[in-house]
Amino acid sequence: MAAVVDRVDGCVGSLDSDAVLLRQSTPLPDQNNPLLGLPIVAVETILNFLSYDEISLLRAVCKRMDMICQRVLNQGFLKVERYHSLCQRQVKAQLPRRESERRNHSLARHADILAAVETRLSLLNMTFMKYVDSNLCCFIPGKVIDEIYRVLRYVNSTRAPQRAHEVLQELRDISSMAMEYFDEKIVPILKKKLPGADLSGRLIGSPPVAGSSTSLTTMSLLAKNTPSRSEMTKVQQQVKVNGASMTVLRREMQEIRVKQLEQQKQLQDQEQKLLEQTQVIAEQNTRLAELEHKLRELMDSSVLPCQMSSSPEKSLVLLDLVIM
Repeated sequence: MAAVVDRVDGCVGSLDSDAVLLRQSTPLPDQNNPLLGLPIVAVETILNFLSYDEISLLRAVCKRMDMICQRVLNQGFLKVERYHSLCQRQVKAQLPRRESERRNHSLARHADILAAVETRLSLLNMTFMKYVDSNLCCFIPGKVIDEIYRVLRYVNSTRAPQRAHEVLQELRDISSMAMEYFDEKIVPILKKKLPGADLSGRLIGSPPVAGSSTSLTTMSLLAKNTPSRSEMTKVQQQVKVNGASMTVLRREMQEIRVKQLEQQKQLQDQEQKLLEQTQVIAEQNTRLAELEHKLRELMDSSVLPCQMSSSPEKSLVLLDLVIM
């Protein structure tokens, strides 16, 4: 019996040693790629040489790369927000305090572009960061971050930039498409993963458990007041429909706010043009009055010699009147 036990122990020991050797000889998935074997800080430093659009495409490599790229994309959105606030503070510090003087300032277009970028950042924040803070996803559209950086660098490096709608056309297009796709395709999936999303379903689907102190009357009352599953299914479907309609309404409200801001900027531009035209008209009126005054003087000076040549007596009288 002891010999059998020793034999079994020896077999187990040999199996354990073979398993250890097998684990040691088989490399980890991350060790197959030298890049993924580096620390996360080193990989992030390497990824910083790429654009955020390229980083978003690298998420499909593997799970580890997906995790690192998600972290870089989230940090990239926060960095571009800080960079925008820094640019906006620098421009506002150079602008005059009076609104009328700001419109004619050389940095007026810079301020308009930065204000429009701020509106776009707030829309992106409301759309994505709720789910990013819940660790359900990352800031997916890396191309949007690249475009925001391009606009901010253009504003910092150009003394006389183009109008805001011309500079921000590409940013508005790609950010609107990204938000629409996220709301329509990804948000319904993420809502199921939100904390407490499936708790109500489990509570509704599970029947009440009767304890030792539960009476029949209490159970009957609960059975009468508890709605049926078909009714709850209808309610859940109605809630989903209402949620989808609310999403559409929120997106429409966001678009209306953006259009309202654009119209306000257009009104400001038109008011500025009207002010400039009023100033030009006032200058032209002043110039016209001066020309009329000179014309009268010329006419008076030409009439006086004619009268003097026609009648000497009248000319002497006119000269006396002029001298007086």
